[in-house]
Amino acid sequence: MSETQSAAKAARTLVGTVVSDKRAKTVTVLVERRVTHELYGKIVARSRKYHAHDEQGEYKAGDLVEIAESRPISKTKSWVVTRLVKKAVLA
Repeated sequence: MSETQSAAKAARTLVGTVVSDKRAKTVTVLVERRVTHELYGKIVARSRKYHAHDEQGEYKAGDLVEIAESRPISKTKSWVVTRLVKKAVLA
């Protein structure tokens, strides 16, 4: 196995919702996960926003996308949008 194949398999991927697409070639993705509280045992929601690179600007607010970790592209951007999971439903 070559180094590029092993690096591609080792890259972390997350699935989240695009909450902002106002910046050029960048989308803000909100990733929510459910974890058990250490003391009380209750399941609580944790969320975090990631800036992800979107070269063509094809992803819009509300889209469910998959992002993968990559080399640092800018000061705050180290993720790249890899695929569209579900298109946003327009009301």
